[in-house]
Amino acid sequence: MLPKCSWLALIVTLVIVQKCESMKCYQCSTDEDPENRDLCGAYESFDETAHIPVDCFQDEAVTPGTFCVKVTKQSPRMFIWDSRWRTVIRRCSSVTETGVTNMCNWGLDPNGVYWEECYCTSDGCNSAPDSRTPSLFIVSCAAILSVIALLRFV
Repeated sequence: MLPKCSWLALIVTLVIVQKCESMKCYQCSTDEDPENRDLCGAYESFDETAHIPVDCFQDEAVTPGTFCVKVTKQSPRMFIWDSRWRTVIRRCSSVTETGVTNMCNWGLDPNGVYWEECYCTSDGCNSAPDSRTPSLFIVSCAAILSVIALLRFV
């Protein structure tokens, strides 16, 4: 059995490690924006001064996590939600389909909605657009051209 001072040292160490590992991410969604306002950065630049990053291990976080995520969805031909053709979600996350962070994944849903998920591991890193990925317009055009090319061969 450990002496009392060793237990105290262990508890203090665990608290310090937990504090060091806490992640702070911006948290918003265009679904929650008031009408005619773009607070989450779907169409305009994200305003970091209008938001406060939340601690991903506190109750205020919508989802707990160890890294940040920014999800963008865009439709080339129809509205997605609330008469908008683009939506953005910023939050904490703990699971990725690929298991890899500090990168972006993108794809095209069967209904034609383009999606992009960018994961990062530093405080407030989900505030800015990711410059390492192609623009939504370029990827959407490439996806549409790919579908057209496939349809010609069917």
